[in-house]
Amino acid sequence: MHDIDDLERRGLPGVVVASEPFADAAETQARALGLDVARVFTPHPVQDRTDDEMHAMADATVDAIVAALIGS
Repeated sequence: MHDIDDLERRGLPGVVVASEPFADAAETQARALGLDVARVFTPHPVQDRTDDEMHAMADATVDAIVAALIGS
C-alpha cells in the first residue's frame, strides 16, 4: 500500500494487486492511512496453482489492472 502511494506521489501509476480475502484489510489500511490507491483483487488461493492456472488468472485480471492504472 505504501509503495503504491509512493509511486503515485512520484507521478507513476500503481495498483495494489492482492487476493480477495485481503480486500477488507486493504480497505481498512487505506482508510486508516488516508491513502487513495487503486486496488485489484484476484481469486484465492494463489499459492499451489499450476503455471496454467496462474496464466489464466493473470489473463482474467489484466484488464482490471490496466483500467486501474489508467484511471478508467
